[in-house]
Parts: sequence; C-alpha cells; structure tokens
Amino acid sequence: MSKYVVKGALECSGSVVTGLPASSFFMGCLIGGLALPTLANSSLGRKKMLFLSCLMMSITTLLTTFSTSIWIYSFLRFVTGFARTTIGTSALVLSTELVGKRWRGQVGVLGFLCFTLGFLSLPAIAYTHQSHSWRTLYFWTSIPTLFYSILVHFLVRESPRWLFVRGRKEDAISTLKCISPSITMSFSSLSFEQETWNVDLYSAIGVLVKRKWAFQRLCAVMGTGFGIGMVYYGLPLALGSLNFNLYLSVTLNALSELPASLVTFFLIGKLNRKSSLLVFTFLSGACSILSVLKGFNPCPELQIGLELVSFFSASLALNVLLIFTIELFPTCVRYSALSMVRQAVVLGGVFSPMLEAAGRENGGVLSYGVFGVVVGVCGLFVVCLPETRGRGICDTMDEEEHKETCS
Repeated sequence: MSKYVVKGALECSGSVVTGLPASSFFMGCLIGGLALPTLANSSLGRKKMLFLSCLMMSITTLLTTFSTSIWIYSFLRFVTGFARTTIGTSALVLSTELVGKRWRGQVGVLGFLCFTLGFLSLPAIAYTHQSHSWRTLYFWTSIPTLFYSILVHFLVRESPRWLFVRGRKEDAISTLKCISPSITMSFSSLSFEQETWNVDLYSAIGVLVKRKWAFQRLCAVMGTGFGIGMVYYGLPLALGSLNFNLYLSVTLNALSELPASLVTFFLIGKLNRKSSLLVFTFLSGACSILSVLKGFNPCPELQIGLELVSFFSASLALNVLLIFTIELFPTCVRYSALSMVRQAVVLGGVFSPMLEAAGRENGGVLSYGVFGVVVGVCGLFVVCLPETRGRGICDTMDEEEHKETCS
C-alpha cells in the first residue's frame, strides 16, 4: 500500500486518504452483510450466492492490479468487500445442509480449518513475492478464488433443503439422487410441509423478528457473538501492551487457530453446545483478566500463556457458536440468522481498537479486563437457548415452532 501511495503522489495527503482503501473494504463488508443474505434465502439460493460472490471477489481483485488512482483502487476494494462478506456464510450453510446430522458438525468445522490454512498462506505468498510489485500480490491472490468459483459452479449441488422450502421438489429429489445414487426409496411418497409465508427479499428477517421464540434465539446468539468477537479481534490487537516479544506473540496467536479448528472438528459431535459455550467463554474471560493482573506482569511467559489460552478458548467458542446457530434456525431463515450472528461478531471487533488504545497506558489492564468481563457476561446468554446436539434440523418455521412447543 505504501508503494501505491508514493506512486500516486499521495504521501502528503494525510491519513484519511491513505486509509481510504481499507475503510472502503470494511464498509463494503458491512453493506454486503446487510444486503446480500436475504438473496440466499429467497431468489439465488446457497450455491449461486457462493458462486457469484467468489467470482465477483476474484474479478475485482484482479482488476485492482490495473487501478490507476487511489479512488479507483478504493472503489474496487469496496466491491471486493461487498462480495466477500457472504462467502463464509454461504459455504458453511450449504455444506451443512448437504449432509446428515451425524456429520453436520465436522463438515461445518472443515470450513473453519480451510479458512485458517488460507489465512496462514498469505504470509508465504507475500514472502515469495517481496521483491515484486503489490500488483503481483493481487494477481496471485485472485487466481485461487477464480479457480474455486469454477469448481463450485460445475461440481457443487444446490441445497436440497432450500429447494424443498422454495417448492422445487423435483429439483430437490434430483439433487438427492445425485448425491447418493444408491437411494432406492420411492420419492413419490415423499411428503413435505411447505412454508406458509411468502419468501421475498426481506421476509426472512421480518419473520425472525415477529416470531417470539426466533427473536429470543437470535438475540441470544447475537449477544454471545458480540462478546466473542470483541475478544477474538481484540486480543491480537492488544498484544503490544503485554511484556512479551510482539512478533512472537502475534505468530503464536495466529497458529493457535489451527489447533482450535482441529479440536472442534474431532469433538464437535460430543460437545453439548450450551455447556461448551459457557465453559469456553468463561475460560476466555478469566484468562484474559488474569493475564494483566499485577501479580503476573513480572512473568511474561505466564502472561502470554494466559493470553493464548484466552484466544484459543475464544476461537473454540466462535466455532461452536456458528454450528449452534445453524442448528437453532430452520432452513428458510438459517442463512439470514447466521449472517446476523457473524455481523454481531464483527461489531464486537469494532470496539476492540478503541479499547486497545485505552489500555496502552496501563499495561493492557483496561483492554484485557473489559474483554474478559464482556465475553464472560455475553456467554451467559446461551442459558436461555435449547440444546441442539444430535437433533435434526428443521426446514420451516412452523416445523421448528412445533418442535419448540413439544419440548
């Protein structure tokens, strides 16, 4: 970015202009997170949303290499952020709706693992191209996404659950037969309770608010996500306040996400969602507070150890929360609910830089202390939620409401 600023003769333009591309990207993420999720519930579906988002992100990233001004560059970063925001949600929802409840958790966690591996590959790409222009980096990072979008278009099937909810029964049956050709049951006898409300662009969000049980669940998981997001994004930002080597601590934090994904993958089938979230959020909050107590400051190794446990627990809690959200909401609103939870996680991260700055003068006591209290309190919201481990997921609001009443 510094090379671009110098080349554009903007080195004297001030922080507002030089920070515009990054701000544009996050603004695109925010707007895309609000505008696009309902399309995946209504007209586009999971597969098309995933394909179009990946394709758009790849094309705009590739076009960024040809940008000639800071304004074109910022606009392309905005469009990239707009397209990127639904990729994780689309992949997670689609993959979990294509498998049964036995493998739902493990398949969902595979996405977290791949995200971590992709994130860790960025330093390697940057290192191997450190002598090249920044345009080269944008070019090479756009290629995998373009290749992935092609694979999605030709190899991935649409969610049969979403097809059923949309009334496309024959397409759903065709998808099921394609996924498992050995099925010999008679599909003509398959009954399906179609949703009674008309799905349009914003009806998914509206029905989440109007149904009392759905609104309570949404508020609970969003509140928990807010607390987890504050710790997940805040702890790495505040590492400079600790008495430990900054470069090594950042590396250890980045590497801790990989074992967190592996632990979730192997244990998600055995973990109760509510109790595990309570334990992980409490452990994350307690270790965050302990890491900045005066008694631990003279021992930097213990201090960074507690911080790593806090971040590791927050990563585990985030993984479990996303799987939990998928299981709490029926197919017709699942995408919108999961998107709103992810937005709540990002919203928690918005407050992290301010708390990090406030904690610089007191050794991180204020920042890490607030992180610990917030995640611990927000984790208590899951107490009012039903347990979903081993339970089948529903497709319509009426079906989920009936199950809620019976329980």
